[in-house]
Amino acid sequence: MISMKALYLIVPLAPLAASVVAGLWGRAIGRAGAHWVTNLAVALSFVASCIVFADVLNGNTFNGPVYTWLTMGDTRLEVGFLIDRLSALMMVVVSFVSLMVHVYTIGYMADDPGYQRFFSYISLFTFSMLMLVMSNNFLQLFFGWEAVGLVSYLLIGFWYTRESAIYASLKAFLVNRVGDFGFVLGIGLILAHFGTLDYASVFAKAPSMADTIIDVFSGTPWLLLTVVCLCLFIGAMGKSAQFPLHVWLPDSMEGPTPISALIHAATMVTAGIFMVARMSPLFEWSETALSVVLVIGALTAASMALVAITQFDIKRVIAYSTLSQLGYMTAALGASAYSAGMFHLMTHAFFKAVLFLGAGSVIIALHHEQDMRRMGGLRKFMPITYLTVLIGALANAGLPPFAGFFSKDAIIEAVHESTLAGAGFAFWLLLAAVFAGGVYSFRLVFMTFHGDPRMDAPLRAHLQESPKVVTVPLVLLAIPSVAAGWWIGSVVMGDYFGTSLFVRPPHDAIGKLTADYHGLWGFVVHGLGGNAFWLALGGALVAWYLYTIRVDLPKRIAIAFGPLYALIERKYGFDELYAWLFAGGARAIGRGLWRGGDQTVIDGLINGSARLTGWFAGIVRQLQSGFLYRYAFAMLLGVLGLMWALRLFKA
Repeated sequence: MISMKALYLIVPLAPLAASVVAGLWGRAIGRAGAHWVTNLAVALSFVASCIVFADVLNGNTFNGPVYTWLTMGDTRLEVGFLIDRLSALMMVVVSFVSLMVHVYTIGYMADDPGYQRFFSYISLFTFSMLMLVMSNNFLQLFFGWEAVGLVSYLLIGFWYTRESAIYASLKAFLVNRVGDFGFVLGIGLILAHFGTLDYASVFAKAPSMADTIIDVFSGTPWLLLTVVCLCLFIGAMGKSAQFPLHVWLPDSMEGPTPISALIHAATMVTAGIFMVARMSPLFEWSETALSVVLVIGALTAASMALVAITQFDIKRVIAYSTLSQLGYMTAALGASAYSAGMFHLMTHAFFKAVLFLGAGSVIIALHHEQDMRRMGGLRKFMPITYLTVLIGALANAGLPPFAGFFSKDAIIEAVHESTLAGAGFAFWLLLAAVFAGGVYSFRLVFMTFHGDPRMDAPLRAHLQESPKVVTVPLVLLAIPSVAAGWWIGSVVMGDYFGTSLFVRPPHDAIGKLTADYHGLWGFVVHGLGGNAFWLALGGALVAWYLYTIRVDLPKRIAIAFGPLYALIERKYGFDELYAWLFAGGARAIGRGLWRGGDQTVIDGLINGSARLTGWFAGIVRQLQSGFLYRYAFAMLLGVLGLMWALRLFKA
């Protein structure tokens, strides 16, 4: 019988071992060998995660080291696991979505020459994310944090012959470095002031450190925990693509569709959400940090939903949808509704994976066409893909009884109940995001699957449903996209998370919702009378009218709103601003150092010393004439000079 500790090790190490095998011996085992070894390893990880999840539900948790890497005085740097209800939920979600993506990849990447390399990368990605969510200390958290960033760089730039893919991978890497700089500062402050990197020890000391003051700048006192939490949240802003560090995520669509689903659904972008939830014992002692998290999340949700309405690339629409949904999760964390944020993370993982993989199915059928203006009428040719994408869109828009309705409604209600600064502003932003979400979700469905086919006639003649290796994962992910929200009673309103999450009584917005919770269908009935439902439904009806009845109106609206529409379509100009300010600034500094430092100073010194040496050599050369009488004359002058010097010395 395998012990639970052995299962804890199997969960992350099985994908790591498979990644090594597929990466180093991919040619030897062939394409089939690569996908079999990685799929079986991730399946083993999923099964082990389910067993661990069941064990945790029975009250068995674990917090301890598995390997000591380094000891510095009283500080131990360790690899350790914290297996509680929060990490167990993440383990199941990450391993299940990853398994579906692995299976789907067999069909999607069938003709790609980098087949084995891709499977090696996505298994390594799974390992990195599992190490992150299972960690019990900040060192291992940072390892998993950086590992998912590194592998995402490799995957986004997987098609490295494309200049756009190289640019996108570099952009993702650099933007995440900005966030990670804040993240490292936060961890450094924790080590400096708490003297440990162990979660349990840091969390236990947090209440006693709540009033500790530090000088960030000379003469400017700040609460230590506020600075720590803001630094950690900057890291989350980069990893979970929050405004204004969101610019890398849409460009990550340059990677193959399976990795788009893996990055956007349950792994990399949710790392920041998980981290803030895990750090709730720190964030709860800083209302300033909570307010910043709340407002940033709501701003991201609303602004990115508007951008999604203006995009025509099917994958980019879903990418901006992901940004908006991450904004909901972040707003929930800021309102101290950690359970609602994590619940939305779980439901979103399923329906967003459906949308991305459904988009990939469409792209396969259309020979890698991604522009929705060249689609239309696909529901007749691809009924399974259509049905699963429709389920994903219904869940994404937040319509009952689909999963997104329950988690999104809980977040909006929690923000409404919050008493933190900025909660009212955030609430109205989230309602605006709900309407925009209804529009972009069904705009995608109607433009892609309804109306008359807009693709070329030869392509239309060969349209057919994707193979089962693509559609089976879609169906399996569509099921929880419908039903996952039905567990709101135990996960959000109940005590599922137990001590995994910490909420101080003044911030307990979920407690207020729980007092009025009267069962699943009571929640549905209450939601049907709320603003969020009618705004989502209104957005869906607007999309239906604009993209099936009056298909001429969207263009006329875009012209009517001219500059405003152009601003939103260009993502508020952040790409251009960052390219000019940071990329252009870096190039300008480089040119200045090259011309002023290299050419003027360094080359000037080198060339100047060479010219000085040449000038001196020219003078000395005149003395080396080769004529004996000149040498004798010089010697005579030398003797006379020496005699004159001796006479002066005696005097």
